[in-house]
Amino acid sequence: MQERSSVTELAERLRRELDRYSPGGKLPSSRALVERFRVSPVTVSRALAQLAAEGLVVTRPGAGAFRARARTAPAPAGDTSWQEVALSADGAADLVPRSVDASGVLATLATPPPGVIEFNGGYLHPSLQPERAMAAALSRAGRRPGAWGRPPMEGLPELREWFARGIGGSFTAAEVLITAGGQSALTTALRALAPPGAPVLVESPTYPGMLAIARAAGLRPVPVPVDADGVRPALLADAFRASGAPVLVCQPLFQNPTGASLAPGRRHEVLRIARDAGAFVVEDDFVRRLVHEDAGPLPRPLAADDPDGVVVHVCSLTKATSPSFRVSALAARGPVLERLRAIQVVDTFFVPRPLQEAALELVGSPAWPRHLRSVSAELKARRDAMTTALALRLPDFALAHVPSGGYHLWPRLPDGVAESALTAAALRAGVAITAGRPYFSAEPPAAHIRLSFAAVAGTGEIAEGVRRLRTAFDEVLG
Repeated sequence: MQERSSVTELAERLRRELDRYSPGGKLPSSRALVERFRVSPVTVSRALAQLAAEGLVVTRPGAGAFRARARTAPAPAGDTSWQEVALSADGAADLVPRSVDASGVLATLATPPPGVIEFNGGYLHPSLQPERAMAAALSRAGRRPGAWGRPPMEGLPELREWFARGIGGSFTAAEVLITAGGQSALTTALRALAPPGAPVLVESPTYPGMLAIARAAGLRPVPVPVDADGVRPALLADAFRASGAPVLVCQPLFQNPTGASLAPGRRHEVLRIARDAGAFVVEDDFVRRLVHEDAGPLPRPLAADDPDGVVVHVCSLTKATSPSFRVSALAARGPVLERLRAIQVVDTFFVPRPLQEAALELVGSPAWPRHLRSVSAELKARRDAMTTALALRLPDFALAHVPSGGYHLWPRLPDGVAESALTAAALRAGVAITAGRPYFSAEPPAAHIRLSFAAVAGTGEIAEGVRRLRTAFDEVLG
């Protein structure tokens, strides 16, 4: 966070000074900028790269940085209004319109303005990411023989084997495909399992990115309520009977956003209900590696207890590493695997081999278990800090469940408090939160917000963020 702000500040200072130089004129050397502004060489390099991306500076290896010459006048803007007709007519024959609404996803991907505390983030703060271990793994991977060649379409055998061992049961490397992140794997799974226009059962509430995938594919999300023990089997059976859906998408472990885990007594029941309906279960095991220190032994993935190929399993390294470390696995048994493989190849060909090699280097290094232990302890401390701060400053926020894994809380707002009003007031107060409405595929039963404790700098920032949220709450109450 500090490095990022330093880069932004230096880029702005250099931007203001560009008028001192004639077009094509040479800027001071990187060494001179380091000494003058008392920043690191990396900060100087990134600031110059930012100005180069804006077209203000041209960098020449071995020569230095130069002020860019004046741009030519932009071409007259074209008339794109015809696209309104073309795009609206495009889905006229679809049973379910293929609307693409990314607002729920963007809410967790967008970087808040400087000074705003990030309670809406979906990834680990840079201080929690294994940056040195990832850099070392990428460096070692780049030197591996054949590292820059074409990998097998299904993924490197050793990496597929590592994911298969993590799933457990009798899964083998032959039943695993390497994909470019969990979002990509979910997209492949839904395209393989449900034709356009079909209903798809989803937990309610659930991950907005999955709802966006389903709707973009022309599928109709049908909600199945979740309680503190996960998806409710009786309502799941009713939903299968009423809809005829060919697939259920669920997160059995530390569900997003409720944090609930599927109770032991429900695991077999969910698989039985889906099997009786002739349907698949897409298991999004997205956050298993972000278990908290006090969680105790975790249940196995549903896929490990499913010999009949009901479960299509998705898991990823991204949440436990970095948003840019997009390596995940898609695992399945039976004929569906070939369909998944075909869609994966058509969509993306394969995950870049250097990234797969880096993943192997990372998970095989001594740094990997150390990193997981460190994150486990830190997430527990942050969770406890946030629950304590909420109880102290915002006791009217009902927290039905405190998870022992994951990176967020899901408080219910008091009756009469609008999510949109609180979200806007919170941003004015200097804290970014996520409204609960995008997590529901139908009308929500109550107003909620999602608060992430992983994307902030530490427990001190959590305390300050909750204080600012209290200020916003008071403003909404008037």
